[in-house]
Amino acid sequence: MREIWADERKFSIWLEIEVLACEAMASLGLIPSADAEEIRAKARFSVPEIQEIEKRTQHDVIAFLENVASYVGPAARWIHQGLTSSDILDTTLAIQLVKSCDILLADVESVRQAAARKALEHKYTPMIGRSHGIHAEPITFGLKMALMYDEFNRAQLRLRQARETIAVGKLSGAVGTHAHLDPRVEEQVCRRLGLKPDLLSTQVIQRDRHAEFSTTLGLVASSIDRWATEFRHLQRTEVLEVEEFFKPGQKGSSAMPHKRNPITSERLSGLARVLRGNTVAALENVALWHERDISHSSVERIILPDSCILLDYMLLTLADIVDGLVVYPEHMQQNLAITKGLYFSQAILLELTRRGMDRKAAYEAVQKASMATWQGSDDFLTELEKIPEIVAVIPKAELARFCSLGQHFRYINRTFQQLRLGEDGKA
Repeated sequence: MREIWADERKFSIWLEIEVLACEAMASLGLIPSADAEEIRAKARFSVPEIQEIEKRTQHDVIAFLENVASYVGPAARWIHQGLTSSDILDTTLAIQLVKSCDILLADVESVRQAAARKALEHKYTPMIGRSHGIHAEPITFGLKMALMYDEFNRAQLRLRQARETIAVGKLSGAVGTHAHLDPRVEEQVCRRLGLKPDLLSTQVIQRDRHAEFSTTLGLVASSIDRWATEFRHLQRTEVLEVEEFFKPGQKGSSAMPHKRNPITSERLSGLARVLRGNTVAALENVALWHERDISHSSVERIILPDSCILLDYMLLTLADIVDGLVVYPEHMQQNLAITKGLYFSQAILLELTRRGMDRKAAYEAVQKASMATWQGSDDFLTELEKIPEIVAVIPKAELARFCSLGQHFRYINRTFQQLRLGEDGKA
C-alpha cells in the first residue's frame, strides 16, 4: 500500500499519462508519430532532480515536466500539450485510489474469512446476549461472529461502489472544456489506464467522488471500531469471555505485572477516530470556488494516502485479532448462570399468552417471579413455581420445558445457511 503512494510510483503514473496522451495525439494525426515514438523511448525522470527543480519552480508538475524534457529533447514540446496540471494529478489520484481499493477489498476478505472460521468453530457455543450492557437472552458466540462476517460483507459492497465512483480520469484542460485537446485523447488515455473519462469536469474531477471514497473508508473504520470495542468489553475481567492473544514475553503494564490489556483493539478504536476525522476533511473539500481552487489539494495529500495506509493496517490487524482470539466457553457458561435463568422470562410470558392469559397480567406475573429471582437465592424456575397465576396456566411439570436453550438456537443453522457460511470455514 505504501508503494502506491510513494513518489517514485506517483511520477511513474504521471509519466505514463503524458506518454499515452502523446501516443493518442499521434494516432489522431495531431502530432508526428515519430515524435511520439521518441517520447516513449526516451521519457524518464529522476526523483531527486525533480525535487531540486521544485525548489525553484514551487510547482511540482512544472518541475516534473522540466526534468522529463531534459531526457527527451526537442520532441518534449508535445508533452503536456493542451493539458493542465490537474489532468495529470486527478487522473493519477484515481489510479492510486483504485489500486488502494483493490488492496482494501482483499483485506476485508481476510477479516470475513477470519470471522467465518470463528463463527463455524463456535456455532453452538452458548453465551448471554446483552442489551444496554445487561443480560438479555442467550445467543452463541458463533452467531456473534457471523454478525461480524455479515457486516464486513457490506463493507466489501461499499468499497466496490467507491471504487467504481472514483475510477474516473480527465484530460479536459484548464476549465474542462477540451478547448486545446481533442476529447478523443481523453477517451483513449483513460481506456488504456482502466478508467472512465469523466462525463463533465471543471479544472478538476469533482470532489464529491473523493468524499464518497473517504466516507466509505470511514464507515469501514467504524465497523472495525465496533468490533474492537466488542472484544474490549468481552475481555473485561468481570466478563472474560474472549481475550486478545497475549504473546510470551509480552508486558501489559509498567507498574502492574499481572495486566493483560486489549491494547491492539484499543489501538484500532483510536485509529478509527483519525479516519472519521479525515472523512470530515474530505467532505469539506467538496465545496470549491467556481471551476476550481486549490484548497482541497493540501488536504488530500495528507488524508488520502494516510487513510488508505491506515485502513490497510487496521483491517490486517483486525483479522489477526480474530484469528488469535482466545475464547473461554466455560466463562460464557458461568456468566449465563449469573442471572439464574432470568433470560427465559420471555419464553414464559409468550407461553402464558398462547394459553389464553391476558398479556398485561402475564407480564406482571412473570415480572413478579423475575424480581424475586433478582432479590432472592432461588433460581427463576423455582420462583415461577411460586406464582399461583402462572402455575394455574402452565403446570409445574411443564415449566422446565420452556426454560431451555434449545428454543433460542433452533434457527441458527438457517441463519448460517442464509449467510452462506459453509462447513469449510469459508463463504
